[in-house]
Amino acid sequence: MNSATQYLNITEPFSFRRGGSIPELTLAYETWGSLDANKSNAVMILTGISPSAHATSSAQDPSEGWWEPMVGSGRPIDTDRNFVVCINSLGSCKGSTGPDSTNPATGKPYRLEFPEVTIWDIARAAQLVLDHLGITQLRMMVGPSMGGMSGLAWLHQFPHGARHFLGISSSANAEPFSIAIRSLQREAIVSDPDWQNGNYSPERWPRTGMRLARKLGMITYRSAREWRERFGRLPQDRYEPTTFGMNFAVESYLENAAAKFVSNYDPCTYVYLSRAMDWFDATEGHADLTDALSHIALESACLIGVDSDILFPVHQQRDLADAFHANGVRSNLVTLPSDQGHDAFLVDYDRFRPAVAGYFAQVLDGET
Repeated sequence: MNSATQYLNITEPFSFRRGGSIPELTLAYETWGSLDANKSNAVMILTGISPSAHATSSAQDPSEGWWEPMVGSGRPIDTDRNFVVCINSLGSCKGSTGPDSTNPATGKPYRLEFPEVTIWDIARAAQLVLDHLGITQLRMMVGPSMGGMSGLAWLHQFPHGARHFLGISSSANAEPFSIAIRSLQREAIVSDPDWQNGNYSPERWPRTGMRLARKLGMITYRSAREWRERFGRLPQDRYEPTTFGMNFAVESYLENAAAKFVSNYDPCTYVYLSRAMDWFDATEGHADLTDALSHIALESACLIGVDSDILFPVHQQRDLADAFHANGVRSNLVTLPSDQGHDAFLVDYDRFRPAVAGYFAQVLDGET
């Protein structure tokens, strides 16, 4: 069965880990492939901070998905052999309930009245979709970036929920550097005069704050090596002879990337989800990471990282692989040499496709 985006409407209250609740909840998700008779071939993808549930195209929605080269017939996450479900995160603005959703009590967007979202909440909400689909155990949990954090939180809460785990450019908690960058991004947004304490409107959108936040993000999503090789010191096509004008090609690139993001992403959503990443710590309440993962009943885990990723550096994936291994889980660390930094899993498919396909092949071979 193929499908475009579906919406699971939960008409019961949903309570949040850090307090507060909402009276109802909608979760956006898409599926590809078919469940086998035992419903044992399901693969769940939890997303990073900005993607929707539309990971790849289908007959019902032929538009290109955010992970098109990775998910589909004959691709590394093969929809001929796996039933794949991708869930848009709770708190997002891409179909699931979040700060930009309408508060039924007021008829207006929740904005800052929305409860504080944690990665743990995102994970627990994702389980509601699996319950709806009648899936009691996944073949594999797949989590890139923030999705890997959500995947760990999900495994912690549902320790028998998956047989295998694929974490990509993710970690058990946020690096101080990453927290610092995201705090600056949030400051840029909330310092914009049009932020209006979260009461912005389409006519008065905090565009400047969002532009600056996105530019900061783009700088850290890639690597200095890529900036140097891709742009060097090339001037932009049109010279702007002003003190603070954009004179270099790299500046134009950042401006174009920011302009696309500003009109397609809700400012409150960014503030909420980026803060959720900063707060997350899989070792919370435990002696260390090994102890935190000790009750998770996986058969295997694969952690993939990129040597130029400064947001989720490779040592964080190594820590996860070591902790799983210490708990008797077959674990493997794959470090990819890519100049494209944290974004490599979205763009450097020549390296990522073989790595992901290899792990899936290993898992499927073990089941035959």
